[in-house]
Amino acid sequence: MLVMSTGNGVHGFTLDPEIGEFLLSHENIRIPRRRNIYSCNEGNYAYWTEGVKKYVDHIKQPDRATNRPYSTRYIGSMVADMHRTLLYGGIFMYPADLKKDPTKAKGKLRLLYECAPMAFLCEHAGGAASTGRGPVLDVVPEMLHQRVPFFAGSIEDVQELESFIAKYEGAE
Repeated sequence: MLVMSTGNGVHGFTLDPEIGEFLLSHENIRIPRRRNIYSCNEGNYAYWTEGVKKYVDHIKQPDRATNRPYSTRYIGSMVADMHRTLLYGGIFMYPADLKKDPTKAKGKLRLLYECAPMAFLCEHAGGAASTGRGPVLDVVPEMLHQRVPFFAGSIEDVQELESFIAKYEGAE
């Protein structure tokens, strides 16, 4: 499947192997505003910052009014996890961690060729993509292989995650 946007909606095309062409199969993909699915590698939980830990703990707690707990769906591939998030909603998270440097959390995904293209698709499908402190597409690159934290998906889920980071980690 090929998912693309020219800045006016997001559309999915599926390869028809009989004719060797991609055919429009998912017109005008829209991410739901909120969905009770989250996707992240919880094996790194111990190295996450406090705000991200508190958010994940929060979405795992039962609360009928907010449709929690969320269910986890983690494939381990940003493209596959974001594909599901584009179609069904929820939040994909690849937070910064303190594994290599306990004094400063660092992101792993590259801004220019991983995060920004996914953020573009996500925003044009009605979702949001954030570094945890603001929109990914607002980050001005400082170097070619710059890495950033990445959170993307349903707009209300991403905003809620940002509020947890602001509350428990403050401003940078």
